[in-house]
Amino acid sequence: MTVPLPPTPTLETPRLILRPLALEDAPAIQRRFPQWEIVRHLNARIPWPYPPDGGLANTRQSLTEMERGEKLLWAITLRSDPAELIGRIDLWRNEGERDNRGFWLDPEFWGQGLMTEAAERVTEYAFVELGWPHLWLTNAEANLGSHRIKEKQGAVLIERTPNTYVSGPGVREVWLLTREVWLARKVG
Repeated sequence: MTVPLPPTPTLETPRLILRPLALEDAPAIQRRFPQWEIVRHLNARIPWPYPPDGGLANTRQSLTEMERGEKLLWAITLRSDPAELIGRIDLWRNEGERDNRGFWLDPEFWGQGLMTEAAERVTEYAFVELGWPHLWLTNAEANLGSHRIKEKQGAVLIERTPNTYVSGPGVREVWLLTREVWLARKVG
């Protein structure tokens, strides 16, 4: 039996507060998430068109996963408005899927390095505070922004495999980021 993950802590960066996901985030998720720019590169299991209660249903399911210690789930918020979710970043143990982290950000906030900042802080938490030796990371090959974040972090592209996304068939990139490589990059 897998030991449950600890409760999701609040993490901070120079511009962001990553706080535990809360039921009160459901309206912001419903407002910000169902945008083609976000969902097109996500796994086809995401309902599309997004249902009117999708934000609430997903938040409830996510909170259950947090309570069971299966996932660490953060609302990405700006320091200037910590009550308003602008995206999400999640971390979970690798259970054979070769995937440990997922994220999305409202396109209104793209191009500012905010997702890289959030990914760096969650990676630090995984490697330094949880002591994980590596992270498996994935993205749709067509998702160049997600691809670049992994490159910046020092991840190595391991393989490309077929997958189905909300936008249709595509290629899934699988990356490996080791603690040693990530820490060496931070020191260097």
